[in-house]
Amino acid sequence: MKDTTSPPERPEHDETADDAVIGVALKWSLAVIGVGGLLVAVVVWWTTRPGPAPEIVEQQLVVPTLREAPPVEIPPLPFADITAEAGIRFVHENGAAGEKLLPETMGGGCGFVDVDADGDPDIVLVNGSRWPWDEAPGDADPATPALYLNDGTGGFTDATAGSGLDVSFYGTGLAAGDYDGDGLIDLFISSVGPDRLFRNLGEGRFEEAGEAAGVAGDEADWGSSCGFFDYDRDGDLDLFVCNYVVWNREIDRSQNFQLIGGGRAYGRPQNFAGSFPRLYRNEGDGHFTDVSAESGLQVRNPATDVPVAKSLGVTVDDFDGDGWLDVVVSNDTVQNFLFRNRQDGTFEEVGRLAGIAFDIEGNARGAMGIDVACFRNDADRGIVIGNFANEMTALYVSRGEGLQFKDDAIANGLGPQTRLELTFGVLFVDIDLDGRLDVVAANGHLEEEINRVQKTQFYEQPPRLYFNCGAEQSTEFMPVGIDKTGEDFAKPMVGRSLATADIDGDGDLDLLFTASGGPPRLLRNDQSVGHHWLRLQLVDDSAPGNKDAIGAMVTLEHDGLLQTRRVNPTRGYQSQSELPLTFGLGDAVDTGLITVTWPDGTVTEYEGLEPDQLHVLRRQAE
Repeated sequence: MKDTTSPPERPEHDETADDAVIGVALKWSLAVIGVGGLLVAVVVWWTTRPGPAPEIVEQQLVVPTLREAPPVEIPPLPFADITAEAGIRFVHENGAAGEKLLPETMGGGCGFVDVDADGDPDIVLVNGSRWPWDEAPGDADPATPALYLNDGTGGFTDATAGSGLDVSFYGTGLAAGDYDGDGLIDLFISSVGPDRLFRNLGEGRFEEAGEAAGVAGDEADWGSSCGFFDYDRDGDLDLFVCNYVVWNREIDRSQNFQLIGGGRAYGRPQNFAGSFPRLYRNEGDGHFTDVSAESGLQVRNPATDVPVAKSLGVTVDDFDGDGWLDVVVSNDTVQNFLFRNRQDGTFEEVGRLAGIAFDIEGNARGAMGIDVACFRNDADRGIVIGNFANEMTALYVSRGEGLQFKDDAIANGLGPQTRLELTFGVLFVDIDLDGRLDVVAANGHLEEEINRVQKTQFYEQPPRLYFNCGAEQSTEFMPVGIDKTGEDFAKPMVGRSLATADIDGDGDLDLLFTASGGPPRLLRNDQSVGHHWLRLQLVDDSAPGNKDAIGAMVTLEHDGLLQTRRVNPTRGYQSQSELPLTFGLGDAVDTGLITVTWPDGTVTEYEGLEPDQLHVLRRQAE
């Protein structure tokens, strides 16, 4: 039977009641969560609360003690300008005629060279020339290099005429060495264009042999500093030649170099391509072979494959103590080079690794002249490099024999005092014979009107002498004022190259500065401190190809001091200094132990040499 009963009606839902229930539940939930969070916070605080504060104990502050050193009193170190008195009438010709071509700024080299083999240093001065396209009337006689022969007392006779050096070309740097082993020192002169090799015939006469000997280079070369040394230890002198930049008149004139405010200016090296140096191997028969490429000296930019070098200075030393001479090169506006001798006829460039490539901030500088010496009378070596204005002179120092250097120029006081000068030639020289090597610098700007745009700069700048106060002093090098050197030394000039020798036989070292476009300055050292000295000239009869023992190392040990000198005339900027070595003894009269390491590594010792004399140390042929 079908159920027909209707279902009961559902009651109406009360939504207000539901909201009340939910609200109560939410309040309880939030309360529970809050209590739980508080408990968690309490637990976290309890487990991570800091421990009790440590007891504060007052301690006595230890003040660092200052390094004590006795005060340094720089003695009078007067120099007398004897250029005219000595008979030197030379004037450098830079060719400047208004076009402002870059070679006109670089000056010519100089050297003290005993060309007549009579035992005293003669003077060679490198000259430029007027440009072949310069049609302006000039002097009746073209400019040539000059030769002045020493009379033994510091007086000189002009022996240029008829010497074979009286030829006109645009010369730059000078190297001196007996490349053919005949006992007479020959002269190599780098230039803008082909280089010259003047073979010494004796009696003050030379014949040009550059092309015949294979060292003339290329017509497009611009040579600068250069030097003879035996890189392969075969007993004869090889030749290293720095080249600056790729230059010709058209390249230079095509660039609109200007001073601030108008007017043409001399160009910057950054606007010229780099150039490779050259290494010529002496074959022992009067001829050389260009081994520049295979020797590893041709450094290229890894990104562009173009030459990196813009070389202006070179010197040699055995930096790693392996008995083989390494080469250090100062480059203008690009990294400096240190070529480590691999002992197999090749070199490895390690300037970056050695720490001499850049300044302390990693920047290249406008590097020019260069010298190297153990200036602290220990095993540390210093490489001093003259740099452009506002860049400071560099002084890279190694710790003992090694290939790791640090620029100490700021720390030892030399750098800040050299910031304003534009320095070309630099040399280590013991001016007062106290046994410590001082630093001498030749300074001068490129632009005659530089003061118009830079008030701190001047075209003519005074040479500088920096006195070595000793490594124990907080300021290791101090500038010597005009009250100590005299006005003749400090007179401003457009300084370029610099060389040193004892021209008058009194034991102290005299100075020769050259000027771009002007006369040189021969300065006689008139110091009278009373210090003793010892001068040594080496003669190696066992090596006729290097009879002057270029590359030999001499050490002198006395009174607990160690002085080290190397026979190396290639120092400074485009210049050559004398071959004899000078050791200042200070107040000592005992010359101590003298050790000579000859170029082939043979060692000879000498004792009991009389002070205040020049001694010839001769190694007999076997």
